Amino acid sequence: MLEADFVIVGSGSAGSALAYRLSEDGRHSVIVIEYGGSDFGPFIQMPAALSFPMNMRRYDWGYSTEPEPNLGGRVLATPRGKVIGGSSSINGMVYVRGHARDFDHWAEEGAVGWAFADVLPYFKRMETSHGGEAGWRGTDGPLHVQRGKRLNPLYAAFTDAGRQAGFEITDDYNGSKQEGFGPMEQTIHMGRRWSAANAYLRPALKRRNVNLVNGFARRVIIENQRATGVEIEARRKIQVVKARREVIIAASSINSPKLLMLSGIGPAQHLAENGIKVVADRPGVGQNLQDHLELYIQQESVKPITLYSKLNLLSKALIGAEWLLFKTGLGASNHFEAAAFLRSRPGIEYPDIQYHFLPVAIRYDGKAAANTHGFQAHVGPMRSKSRGSVTLRSPDPFDKPVIRFNYMSHPDDWSEFRHCIRLTREIFGQKAFDEYRGKEISPGAHVQTDEELDAFVRDHAESAYHPCGTCRMGRADDPRSVVDPECRVIGVDGLRVADSSIFPRITNGNLNAPSIMVGEKAADHILGRTPLAPSNQEPWINPRWRESDR
Repeated sequence: MLEADFVIVGSGSAGSALAYRLSEDGRHSVIVIEYGGSDFGPFIQMPAALSFPMNMRRYDWGYSTEPEPNLGGRVLATPRGKVIGGSSSINGMVYVRGHARDFDHWAEEGAVGWAFADVLPYFKRMETSHGGEAGWRGTDGPLHVQRGKRLNPLYAAFTDAGRQAGFEITDDYNGSKQEGFGPMEQTIHMGRRWSAANAYLRPALKRRNVNLVNGFARRVIIENQRATGVEIEARRKIQVVKARREVIIAASSINSPKLLMLSGIGPAQHLAENGIKVVADRPGVGQNLQDHLELYIQQESVKPITLYSKLNLLSKALIGAEWLLFKTGLGASNHFEAAAFLRSRPGIEYPDIQYHFLPVAIRYDGKAAANTHGFQAHVGPMRSKSRGSVTLRSPDPFDKPVIRFNYMSHPDDWSEFRHCIRLTREIFGQKAFDEYRGKEISPGAHVQTDEELDAFVRDHAESAYHPCGTCRMGRADDPRSVVDPECRVIGVDGLRVADSSIFPRITNGNLNAPSIMVGEKAADHILGRTPLAPSNQEPWINPRWRESDR
């Protein structure tokens, strides 16, 4: 019999954390449903190979957007992990909690109990921080977080340039002070990708009360407004996985709303158009889709010290061999080892721009953009006002959903990106880069006017792969809300959603850390435990925020 107390759909960042915590005391049985296969092998486990799994159909759902009208009709990839560990097994391994004020905003929006004071104890519970700020970081959690070695001098040049431009320095953007330039944190441990699968799911599966079921979730079975199980397709047979207590959907901000709609929970008119019987009319399902866009600003390096010299086959073979034998060397880093979180102008209280710095000029898909030594910053605004949607293409569960981000649909997006480009040029123009700086590769020094910068954004802005918000958490009486502050789906008993889809608004930086935190905190709500005691620690806010951007 496929039956357990708790049935979790999805083995990703939140789902793995849920499986670990719900089974921890041994009193409850848990089944995790995952459609993807094993994460075994160097493409996933070797940090430097990160561009491979994201572009492999074996590990990725293969989703893409509809043509984006404000990006010249471009279709953008929307990778989501289809593998043990979900997107934490194919992501860039960058670890960012989000800013304290992000979570305070969640609480103001109706997600009561999710302010920074409430979530900080869960961030501490989940992590073992290697090198983070004492008192602000976890010391014995399942998720190991480290800093890169920063051996390449360009990392220091980036931080020094930020200081020379008048910006703050921070030693731990996941500690009390996010704002400033400093080291970037990675979910890498002992040379390997430390995904949610390695941190949470594998230890949970060693327990007798946890089982992993390989299958495609078709819909949640709801009887008399109560979720009783999940219909799955496995080896061409349709089966039901029964939940004695609850079904928890943790299938991503793309697949979670899709599964709700296939189960009759969503905007009534849209469900009716697809011939799906309405169980609960929740207009917010699939709406409020958000993401971060970013640009790669690339500069030639006049010194041959970048990773460009390692892109040839012989170097790659040597790097791979060292990693396979010892889990050391250039293969053991994602090479995102320096970062910055900045405010774009006076009057903004906390950072709204993020930088990832890389000592090579290359694209996310692994293609060298420049046939020369270079370095680059990934830069983008953090709080776009544009909103999109995920809807059904048809009632067929195997049909890909319709994904519309509506990128750059708010006029502020354009002025924010123009500022990001000009600010990056100012940083790359500092004295710290004088001995390295060659000509600008991208956008290129000839791109200067607002119109030219806008054209560059239209042609070259890329998703940072941080989709969220499609099953928004809020007050139960708010028609936009899909789940209440305990992650319960409004209007259906025994059903919760716990992943990045419940974010009321996108958080600063990469979303893996807050997604895992959602799984950790949701587990306490599901088990009826008193949440961890709120923290009284106060985050650092720039005292000059009203007067200056730095």
